[in-house]
Amino acid sequence: MAVARDNFCEFTGLEPDTDYELRLECAGERSRARLFRTGERAGGGVTVNYLHPEDGFYAFSGQYLCSPSLIRAPQGHLLCSMDLFGPKAPQNLSLIFRSDDEGRTWHWVCDLFPCFWGRLFVHRGDIYMLACSTEYGDLLIGKSTDGGNTFSPPSVLWRGACHWAEKGIHKNPQPVVCWKGRIWNSCEWGSWAKGGHDVMVFSAPEDSDLLDPASWEFTPPVSYDSTWPGAAKGKSVGLLEGSLTVLPDGRLVNLMRYEIANCEPSYGKIMYFEVVAPDRPLSYLGTIDFPGNHAKFVVKYDETSRCYYSIIDRLRSHEHRLDRNLVSLMVSRDCISWSLAADIIDATDKDPKLTGFQYTDFIFDGDDILYLTRAADNQAHSFHDANYSVFGKIERFRRYALK
Repeated sequence: MAVARDNFCEFTGLEPDTDYELRLECAGERSRARLFRTGERAGGGVTVNYLHPEDGFYAFSGQYLCSPSLIRAPQGHLLCSMDLFGPKAPQNLSLIFRSDDEGRTWHWVCDLFPCFWGRLFVHRGDIYMLACSTEYGDLLIGKSTDGGNTFSPPSVLWRGACHWAEKGIHKNPQPVVCWKGRIWNSCEWGSWAKGGHDVMVFSAPEDSDLLDPASWEFTPPVSYDSTWPGAAKGKSVGLLEGSLTVLPDGRLVNLMRYEIANCEPSYGKIMYFEVVAPDRPLSYLGTIDFPGNHAKFVVKYDETSRCYYSIIDRLRSHEHRLDRNLVSLMVSRDCISWSLAADIIDATDKDPKLTGFQYTDFIFDGDDILYLTRAADNQAHSFHDANYSVFGKIERFRRYALK
């Protein structure tokens, strides 16, 4: 037993690799039991949140941690979010965590409901959350003016199916990009159950009311075409989770995760599209050699080094084309030709079916990169079903810049 003071409690004398139950008692009242497990976790960094795979506390949404999103708030603190998912579960809750000591410790701030696949971003001094109500649900946006402690009721930007088996909006925490006086983000239309996802983006004028649905415009969806030049040969379920960035020549492009595990080649290719106008379909440009095509990735441009950076689940061979246990920093001068900068997390000595680090979000922070990843380890149900949210730092990242 331990005594909590100032919302903090430290447990000592715990056995390694052991499952425990935890209850809170106050004034004769007892909370429901929560579960946690001691043991080593690969990858280093700081554990922001942990959820035992058998803990049903969030069963009304899901039982695994997903969708890492990380920002530095205008007030100076770090803020992050993650949601709760599970197979055919409601999937409608996100948790907000805050750090006031540069990521060394984190504490829970608030819950957002309904909120799934959320993207935190800062625009003109306010914090926004851009998310779906649930898997393939309504596209929502809300705003915080107090550093992320509270958020406004969300506005509905697009009505979705709100069911995993029907077509609706698919999105994830991808970068929000300002380009030509508008603010842009990527999404897709479709569902796995209906065969895949169509590519699209949406935008609003930078000086508009982002909570007003009338401010936003959506491009028509573009379906995957296996006859496009450079497409992999074989049956592919296509594209999803696009990352928007501006090329050196000023064009806005959407770089798409590309599912080709059953094709030839079976890994190492992504597709990219040009954003033509707010109301016109995206234009297919071709494929790019990129060894992180099978999981969500983020691409960002650093003005100081004049390089693009991405943190990916790096694939090494056909035999490892589904693995997510090697996380690497990639660098490029033109966003087309990519080089390995450094391996950040190497868990290739562990079972790839039970260990994974994925969907890494990151920000540039002075001379460093700060990142948040979802992690599965220490008796997770699978590599995909994460039980940790992990914060980390890549110090002096510009040493990897291409000359």
